[in-house]
Amino acid sequence: MRVNKKYSCLPAEEKGIHIINIRAIEDIGYDQHESTLLNSLSKNPDADCKYGLYFRDGKRKVDYILVYHYKKSSVGKTLARRAQQNDSSVRSTKQDQPLPGKGMQLEMGESEPHMDYHEDDKRFRREEYEGNLVEAGLELERDEDTKIHGIGFVKIHAPWNVLCREAEFLKLKMPTKKMYQINQTHGLLKKINSVIQKITEPIQPKVAEHKPQTVKRLSYPFSREKQHLFDLSDKDSFFDSKTRSTIVYEILKRTTCTKAKYSMGITSLLANGVYSAAYPLHDGDYEGENVEPNDRKLLCEEWASYGVFYKYQPIDLVRKYFGEKIGLYFAWLGVYTQMLIPASVVGIIVFLYGCATVDENIPSMEMCDQRNNITMCPLCDRTCSYWKMSSACATARASHLFDNPATVFFSVFMALWAATFMEHWKRKQMRLNYRWDLTGFEEEEDHPRAEYEAKVLEKSLRKEHKHKETDKEKLTWKDRFPAYLTNFVGIIFMVGLTFAIVFGVIIYRISTAAALAISSTPSGRSSVRVTVTATAVIINLVVIIILDEVYGCIARWLTQIEVPKTDKSFEERLIFKAFLLKFVNAYTPIFYVAFFKGRFVGRPGDYVYIFHSFRMEECAPGGCLMELCIQLSIIMLGKQLIQNNLFEIGIPKMKKFIRYLKLKRRRSLDHEEHMKKKQRYEVDYNLEPFAGLTPEYMEMIIQFGFVTLFVASFPLAPLFALLNNIIEIRLDAKKFVTELRRPVAVRAKDIGIWYNILRGIGKLAVIINAFVISFTSDFIPRLVYLYMYSENGTMHGFVNHTLSSFNVSDFQAGTAPNDPLDLGYEVQICRYKDYREPPWSENKYDISKDFWAVLAARLAFVIVFQNLVMFMSDFVDWIIPDIPKDISQQIHKEKVLMVEVFMREEQGKLHMLETWKDKEKRKGENCNNHSPRLSRSHSGSLSSCHSYPLDV
Repeated sequence: MRVNKKYSCLPAEEKGIHIINIRAIEDIGYDQHESTLLNSLSKNPDADCKYGLYFRDGKRKVDYILVYHYKKSSVGKTLARRAQQNDSSVRSTKQDQPLPGKGMQLEMGESEPHMDYHEDDKRFRREEYEGNLVEAGLELERDEDTKIHGIGFVKIHAPWNVLCREAEFLKLKMPTKKMYQINQTHGLLKKINSVIQKITEPIQPKVAEHKPQTVKRLSYPFSREKQHLFDLSDKDSFFDSKTRSTIVYEILKRTTCTKAKYSMGITSLLANGVYSAAYPLHDGDYEGENVEPNDRKLLCEEWASYGVFYKYQPIDLVRKYFGEKIGLYFAWLGVYTQMLIPASVVGIIVFLYGCATVDENIPSMEMCDQRNNITMCPLCDRTCSYWKMSSACATARASHLFDNPATVFFSVFMALWAATFMEHWKRKQMRLNYRWDLTGFEEEEDHPRAEYEAKVLEKSLRKEHKHKETDKEKLTWKDRFPAYLTNFVGIIFMVGLTFAIVFGVIIYRISTAAALAISSTPSGRSSVRVTVTATAVIINLVVIIILDEVYGCIARWLTQIEVPKTDKSFEERLIFKAFLLKFVNAYTPIFYVAFFKGRFVGRPGDYVYIFHSFRMEECAPGGCLMELCIQLSIIMLGKQLIQNNLFEIGIPKMKKFIRYLKLKRRRSLDHEEHMKKKQRYEVDYNLEPFAGLTPEYMEMIIQFGFVTLFVASFPLAPLFALLNNIIEIRLDAKKFVTELRRPVAVRAKDIGIWYNILRGIGKLAVIINAFVISFTSDFIPRLVYLYMYSENGTMHGFVNHTLSSFNVSDFQAGTAPNDPLDLGYEVQICRYKDYREPPWSENKYDISKDFWAVLAARLAFVIVFQNLVMFMSDFVDWIIPDIPKDISQQIHKEKVLMVEVFMREEQGKLHMLETWKDKEKRKGENCNNHSPRLSRSHSGSLSSCHSYPLDV
C-alpha cells in the first residue's frame, strides 16, 4: 500500500493550532482521497467547527479524542506569538514536516529549556503512535492552545473508506434498502394491545425511537462488495457517532508503538502516562437557551430527569447513544424494577395480614397475659435478675407481623417470582437482540491487555537473554502460580477478617447487654434488648459500607496481579472476587442472627461461655425472627440510602467541585486562556471517566439478594427495593448523561456473568428461606404442637409447651442473681425456652423427645419445601419459552427475505451475463457475414469486433 506521510501544519490566526492533513490508505476498489491543504483562517473558527465537534474546516466530524500533558514554558509562548505575527515567514518554512506538530517545537527548541528524558520519551512515542494512526487511514488534528493549561488534544476523524473497511472487519450489521412488514396481532389481541397503548400513552417517553414500529429494515453485515444493498444516500449519517467511535477505538487498540522494543497499544500508552485520557465526544450540550437539538439533550429531558420517574425508559435511544452493553444494563434494571411491583403488592398484603391478625394470635396473647405469671430465668450471670415474660409483650406482638402463615406463602411466591423474572428477562433480551440486529452476533476474542503484553515481553526478554530464543511466549500457570496463591490467601484472609469483625460485634452485644443490665433505672433495664440490637446493627452497617470500598479495591488488585489476557477475562475474574467478598461482607451478620444466634447457648446452670466470662446470646421469647427483620431492614435501607445514593451523588459532586477549584486557579494565572470559550473536548475532559458497569450491577445484585434470600423475615423488602430503584434509574441516567465522559460503545447480546449469578442467588434463596421458616421462625413448632400435643386442637398452651423448667438451686456457684427478690417474691423455679426434661424427672435437663419430634418436622419441611419449590421453578422455566414466538417468526422471515434478495441479485447477474453473451454472439455473426475482401480491407473493424468483450 502507498501511504502519504506528509503533514501540512499551518498556524491559525486565532489559535496556535497544528492542523494535520492525511492521505488515507488506498483500499482495494476505492479511490484514494487526495491530501488537501487545510487552513483555519475563518473569522470565527470555533463557530465553524461547532466548538470542537468538527475539525477546523467545519466538515470532518471529530470521532475520538486523545489527551496528553506537555510542558509549556513562557519562552515557548513568546516565540509562538512572534511566529503568528510573522505569518509569511512561518508559512514558507513549514510546508512539510515529518511528524505532526513537530515543526513549531523544533523552532522553539533553541530557546526553550531542554525537556527531561521522560517527557522526550513520551513525546517520541506519541509521534510514532500518531504516525501509525495516519498510516491506518485516520485523520488527526492537534490543539495545544486550549483553555486548560498544559493539556493538548489530538482530534481523530475516520474517513468514509476507513469506516467501510473496519465495519466489514467487525461484521457490523447495517440496515439495507429492503424493508419488510412486521407481523401484527389480529382480532382480540389487537384490540387489547390498542387499549393498553392508549392507557400507557402518558407514561411513554416522547422520543421517536420508542414509538411502535410496523416496518423494519433488513440488516446485513456490511460489505464493501455489496454496498449497493445499503442506503448510502447520506454517508454522513449512515454510521452514527456511536458506531464511528467504536470503529476508531478498535483501530486505537490494535495500533502499536514499538519504540525501544516495547509494543504499546492505546491501553498501554494510557497506563504509562503517554496519553492522559482517550474518549469519544458527547453530541453537544444538554442545557442552555441556544442549544441545538441532539440526542444527549433529548436523553436528559426524557430519561435523566427525576420529573419523568413514572415514564418508561427510552431504551432504544439509550442504546443508540451509549451502545448495546449499557442499553442492556438499563433494560435489565427496568425489567427488574417492573417485576418488583407485583412482589411489593403481595408483600404489603402479607404485612397487612399480620397487622390484622395480631390481636387474634393466641401465643402472643398468652405471652402478654400477666395472669400467667411466668417467671423467666436471668439473661446474664449475677447482675441480671429474674423477669416476667409479659415484659416481652411488645416484641411478641411485633414478631407476629413477620412470623405468620402468610410468610410461608410469600416465600413460595418469591421463589416462583425469581424464576419468572429470569424467564421474562430472557424473553425481553431476545426482543432487544432482534430489534438491535444482534441475533447472529458472536463475541470474538478481544485484544490482549496492556499488562499481559508487558508481562509476556518481560518473559520473552528474560528468556532471550538466557537462551537466545525468540519464539512467541505466553503466560502459563507456573507464571501465574504466585498470583493464584496470593489470591487464595488474600480471599481467605478477607473472609476471616469479616468473620472476626462479626465476632467482635457479638462481643460488643454481650458486654453492652451485661453493662446495661446493671443500670439502676427500670427503664434502662427494660430497653436493654432494643438498645443493644439497634446499636449493633448500626455498627454492622458502618463496617459493611467501609469494607465494601476496601474489598472492591482489593479485588481489583488481586485480579491485576493475575494478569488476565483479555478485558473480558479481567472483568469476569474481577466480578467473581468482588461479588464473593461483598456477599460475605453484607450477609454474614444476617446469617449469624438467622441461623446461629441462640443455637449454642446451653441451659441455666450449664451455659456456654466465650473467653470464660461472656455468655452466648439468647433469642427473645418471641424468637430471633424479629431481630433478623430489624437487622435486614437497617442494613438494606442503610446501604441503599448511604452507599448507593449519597455516595453516587455526593462523591461526583465533590470531585467536580475540586476540579472546578483547580481550573479556577489555572484561569487566574492565565487571563488570556480564561477569555476563550471552551471547546467540546475540553468540557468533556473535565467530566469523570467511565469506570465500567461492575459497580452498578453489583449494588443491584446485592439488593436482589436482600429481596430474595431472607424475604420470609421481611416481606416489605421488595417495596423498599422498588422505591430505591425508581430513584436509582434516574440517578444512574443523570450520571451517565451529565457527569461522565461518553463511554465507548460495546456490542453485547446479554448481561454476561451477571445472569449466572442471578440464577445462583435464586436457587440459594429457596434453600435459605426453607431454613429460615423451619429453624428461625416458630412456624414448625406451632404445627407440631397443633397436630401432636394440643388437647383441643387450638394453640392454647403453646407458650408453656415451648418452655422448660429450672430449679434455681442448681445454679453454678457465682452465677445466681445478686438480687433474687427483685420481683418481690422468692423464685424457686424459673423457665427458659428449650425442649428439656424438668428438674423432677430422672434425666433432668436432658433433651426431651419433643425436641427430636420438632427437629424431624423441621428437616422434613426443608426437604419438602426445597424440592417442591425447585420443581415449581423448573416447571415455570420449562413452560415459558426463551424466545417469544413472534420474534422467532420474524427472525425466520428475515432469513428468508435475505435469501430472496441474494437470489434476485444472482438472477440479475445471470440475466446480464446471458444478455451480454447474446450480444457477443450476434456481433460475431455479423462479423462472419462480411465478404473476405471486405474483411481484409477492414481488418481494423474486425479487430474491433473481437475487442468488444474486453472493453465490456
